[in-house]
Amino acid sequence: MVIPLRDDNPTTRFPIVTVLLIAANLFVFAFVQPHGGTAEENAFDYQHAAIPCELVQSRPLTFTEIRTATCGTQAFGAVGDTKPFPHKNVYLAVLVSMFLHASWLHVLGNMLFLWVFGNNVEDRFGIFGYAVFYLFAGLVAAAAHTVANSGSTGPFLGASGAIAGVMGAYLVLWPRARVLTWIALLLFVILYLPAWLVLGLWFVFQFFTNPNTGVAWVAHVGGFIAGMAVAWVVSSVARPPRSRPLPPTGWQ
Repeated sequence: MVIPLRDDNPTTRFPIVTVLLIAANLFVFAFVQPHGGTAEENAFDYQHAAIPCELVQSRPLTFTEIRTATCGTQAFGAVGDTKPFPHKNVYLAVLVSMFLHASWLHVLGNMLFLWVFGNNVEDRFGIFGYAVFYLFAGLVAAAAHTVANSGSTGPFLGASGAIAGVMGAYLVLWPRARVLTWIALLLFVILYLPAWLVLGLWFVFQFFTNPNTGVAWVAHVGGFIAGMAVAWVVSSVARPPRSRPLPPTGWQ
């Protein structure tokens, strides 16, 4: 496992969008989402989070689908089956899911990755471009997860897919940037590594994720590839911004 702590890659402006995204994610988890694995938490997730079966069927789940964890009540001949959340917008839920998380470890880990890599990508894309890019990467990640798990009736939560897009863009734009990295394998080691190695290892590790952990690794892969593609296009058609000139000697 590789965990980035910070990078040596200065920016020219304050990362306002990245900071707002981090604040929004922390606020929603701390003050909006129920916790503790309670029935209230489960109901909240089914009511607000994106679910592959709902996206494929273009409708909210029914009680039978939730109870049997099987997509498509027609197969069971469930006459008159009702929906617990009939007014749920299943497509808007994809956006909502990008601000929901399963635990403090989940949200804090995601926000660490977003802070380390997001400020530079925002600096390169600009405020508006970065905001659109972030949402686009999150949508691609959700689509990838849905295609790979079209029959799933389980909600999927987290900003991981969008953040994977940010990481993919960073890899294309600054592959040689130095990243202070915590390597937690047999020993705990902290050292500087090039971004291409840190992000490359992270990407490869996704394919070895234990399926029993519930990690939506296909969403990570989809978001990462989408981020790389967008960054490649941006770097091909637009020149990087000029570095801010250093102040004259003697300025404090």
